[in-house]
Amino acid sequence: MLLLPLMLWGQEDFISHYEYGEMLYANPRGVSCAQCHGEIGEGKTIVEFRDIHGKQALRGSDIREDTLEDMIKAVNSYHEIMPRYYLTDEEVKAIYDYIHKKNELYLSKFTENNSTE
Repeated sequence: MLLLPLMLWGQEDFISHYEYGEMLYANPRGVSCAQCHGEIGEGKTIVEFRDIHGKQALRGSDIREDTLEDMIKAVNSYHEIMPRYYLTDEEVKAIYDYIHKKNELYLSKFTENNSTE
């Protein structure tokens, strides 16, 4: 009887929604989103090379301003470079929420700039 309150208290989630999104962003299916999209979704250079057109760069896109629907479509579609992850909508939502939480300041400035134009 004495342990019952502790058992009921222990029924909470093992990790938070934010931590789940962070974990998925770090390693959703073996390839980290951060390798191409950067630590906070800002996009980053994957590789630079030279060809007949000169110096070229392959960049991961900035996903900080993407909608949830954009992200769901992106991770479940074929791309020439990005692997298809086969994530559930709930997993994508956790990543989306994680990215938006990490970028609250940036997104608030983005919203302000777009509303004044």
